[in-house]
Amino acid sequence: MFSTVLSAAINGMESKKVTVEADVADGLPTFTMVGYLASETKEAAECVRSALRNSGLSIGVRHITVNLAPAALHKQGSSFDLAIAIALLTAAETLQPESVCGVLFIGELGLNGRLNPVRGVLEIVSGALSCGCGTVIVPAANLAEGSMIRGVRVLGAETLVQVVSFLAAKAGPPEVPGMNLSMQGALKPGSLYERRADIEEVRHLQRKGQSRDFSQIRGQRLLRRASEVAAAGFHNLLMIGPPGAGKTMTAHCLTTIMPEMTDEEVLEVSKIHSIAGTLPSDGLVTVRPFRGPHHTVTKPALCGGGAPPGPGEVSLAHRGILYLDEFPEFDKATIEALRQPLEDRVIRISRVTGSYSFPAGFMLVASMNPCRCGYFPDRSICRCSNAEVRQYLSRISMPLLDRIDLCVEARRVSFEELTDGKKEESSAEIRERVNRAHKRQRARYQSSGFQFNSELSAVDVKRFCPLTKEEERWMAKVYDSLSLTARSYNRILKVARTIADLDEEEQILPRHLSEAVSLRAVDRRYWDDALRN
Repeated sequence: MFSTVLSAAINGMESKKVTVEADVADGLPTFTMVGYLASETKEAAECVRSALRNSGLSIGVRHITVNLAPAALHKQGSSFDLAIAIALLTAAETLQPESVCGVLFIGELGLNGRLNPVRGVLEIVSGALSCGCGTVIVPAANLAEGSMIRGVRVLGAETLVQVVSFLAAKAGPPEVPGMNLSMQGALKPGSLYERRADIEEVRHLQRKGQSRDFSQIRGQRLLRRASEVAAAGFHNLLMIGPPGAGKTMTAHCLTTIMPEMTDEEVLEVSKIHSIAGTLPSDGLVTVRPFRGPHHTVTKPALCGGGAPPGPGEVSLAHRGILYLDEFPEFDKATIEALRQPLEDRVIRISRVTGSYSFPAGFMLVASMNPCRCGYFPDRSICRCSNAEVRQYLSRISMPLLDRIDLCVEARRVSFEELTDGKKEESSAEIRERVNRAHKRQRARYQSSGFQFNSELSAVDVKRFCPLTKEEERWMAKVYDSLSLTARSYNRILKVARTIADLDEEEQILPRHLSEAVSLRAVDRRYWDDALRN
C-alpha cells in the first residue's frame, strides 16, 4: 500500500516542506530510500526498522520503498526518522491515512523507539501552517521551543509508541504516561505565542545568571561612557589599551546594559539558535547574545558555512554582541570577511547546492593592544621597534576601521582608582538611561523599520540627523583634519544622534558632535603615530 506523511527540512535559515512517501508491498525483502539524500539520512532505513521492531510495531519482511520529495532539495540529518516510521505504519495499514492528515512529524528515532531532540524545531513549527498542517508532533525535549509559536497545535512525545497511540485514538489524545501536550489557540500564525509571564520569567532567570556588572569596573570613565553610547545606539566599538586595563571585562559587562529584546527579536534570535543547536533548555533566548570566539576561529566558523551551510558566529550574535578579543591576532582574511555583514547586516553564502542568506545584525566589539608587547606609545615600557608596531597595527585595515563607530583608549588603572573604595555606577543605572534612549529611537523610527541609530543609511542620516549651517562648517573642518571618508562622516553623525538621545535632546547640538568626534579619533592617533615613528 502507498502512503504519504508530511515532514520538513531546514535549508539555510528556512523551513522547507518535505513529503515522505512510502510503498510497502510483497516481494523481495528490501528497504530502498531515494530523494537526493545525504548518507546519514539514508541510514534511517536500519534505524527505523530497528525502532519499529523494538517498539512492537514490526511490519514484517516486505518490499519497502521510501521517497523524500521534492527531489531537488538535499535532505540531511536524522529529523525525518519519525515521519518515515509513521509513513511505513500507514502504508502497512497499522494506522489509518485519515489519522495523519494535517499532521507534520519531526524527530530522530533511537533503536529502542525513543524520540531524540533535533535542531530547527522553532522554525519548522513557525512554517507548519504554510505546509497545510495545524498539528506538529515533536520530541518531548523540543516541546518548550515548539510551543512558543501560536496558531499551531504542538505535541511532544517521548517514544514512537506514544505517537502511534495518539494517532490511533479517534476521540483525542490518549491517556499515555509521559505524553506532553501543548495547545495554542487560533491566533496569528508565525508570531510569538502570548506567554508574557513565561517570557519574563525566562528573561529574569537568564539575567540572574549574569555575574558581571559595571560597578566592578574601576576608573575608566571614558571607556564606560563609550560603552553606554555603543549600547544605546548599537554602535560598533573598538577598545585599545595595555593589558589588564579592563577591556575584556567591559565587553562582558556590555550585555548587562543593552536594551531588552522585543518579542519579535526574541523569536528571531531563538530561531537562529534552534537551527544551530545552541538554544537554551527553556526554549528561548531572551537576553541579547554574546559571542566571543577565540582568535583561531576559521572563516566558515565565523561567517557561516559548512555542509550543510549553517549559521556562523556572526549570525549567532544577531541582535547581540560579537566580541573579538586580541583583534589583530585573528587571521586577516577572516576578519576582513566582516566588512560586508557590518554594512548589510546579512551575510550571503554561495555554494554549488545553492545560495543561503543568514542574518548578521550584530554589534562588533573588539579589543586590542597597541603593539605586540601591549604598551605602545609609552616608550618607557614598550620595547617594540617602529617596524614591529607598524606591522602589528597593519593587521587591521583602514577599510575595516572605517566601519567601527567608536574607538576609545583604555588607560592603565592607577593604584588610587583601584583602592579608593568609590562606588561606581551599576549596570542597572546605566541600562535605565539606555532604555530611555532606545525608546526615543523606536518612537522616531516606528514607520521606518529601524531599531537603532546605527542602522540608518546615508539617505536616512540626512533626514534624521540634520545639522545647522554652523555645525556643517565645523564638521567640514573635522572632515579634512581627520581625513574622514563619507562612511566615517555618516557614522559620526549617527553617534552624535545617539548622544543627543541619551541627553534627551531632539536636535543634535555642537557638544554632541564634539563628543562623537572625540570617541572616534583615537584610532587615527595610534595609526598616525605608528607611521610617523
